Amino acid sequence: MRASNGSVLSFPLYDFERSFDEQEAIEWFQENWNKSFLFSVVYATLIFGGQHIMKERRKFELRTPLVLWSLSLALFSIIGALRTGWYLGHVLITSGFKRSVCDQGFYTGPVSKFWAYAFVLSKVPELGDTLFIVLRKQKLIFLHWYHHITVLLYTWYTYKDMVAGGGWFMTMNYAVHAVMYSYYTLRAAQLHVPRFCAMFITLTQILQMVMGTTVNVLVYSWMQDGTCPSTWENIFWSSVMYFSYLLLFCSFFYKAYLKGKERPKAD
Repeated sequence: MRASNGSVLSFPLYDFERSFDEQEAIEWFQENWNKSFLFSVVYATLIFGGQHIMKERRKFELRTPLVLWSLSLALFSIIGALRTGWYLGHVLITSGFKRSVCDQGFYTGPVSKFWAYAFVLSKVPELGDTLFIVLRKQKLIFLHWYHHITVLLYTWYTYKDMVAGGGWFMTMNYAVHAVMYSYYTLRAAQLHVPRFCAMFITLTQILQMVMGTTVNVLVYSWMQDGTCPSTWENIFWSSVMYFSYLLLFCSFFYKAYLKGKERPKAD
């Protein structure tokens, strides 16, 4: 966009994205990524300790805080999906699928670099989802807390190395969360949402795990000829994570929607 004098006008968000210092952020995670273990321990202590405390207490409704919480994460995820999706789509169109998987530019690109950093940081406040489950005395399933802890550990571990596949992993997660938290917002506001929407969200989560596993296989294959920067350790842990998610989400879908049992909250 250009002004009348010919100078280029840019949106404030784009200016902020371009000025973000990704090298400083990456260096910070190289030195501090293991703090994710501390967050995980505190998280587990709070949720299981909280369940024990709430056992003999009346549940909290927290309707308005839950609406605001879900809405804020929905908006964050929508913007993140649009911004990272723009970069990933550009690489796909101009350079092809292999480049989109192996490209490290996602961590340093003028648009995507901030949203890669924001994605990793967001895994800490997202732990707050479980607080609402505990205080409202809803059923806390293994998939929920296992997913939160392992995503936090893996994203903090892998961001510092700028490994291949990150662009796909983050963009897919942003997109799924954009839909999921929008759904949670509507449900928290007590608006009617067709049951099919919940099934669709779980199906997109399953598809995300299939694609994540596929990307890992491709990174492993292309790493052999030096075109995909990654490590054996990263591929191993990422594969364990995605495959375990795939099994758990498939099990969740079967129990929640095919057997007709009570529908638990997945993510």
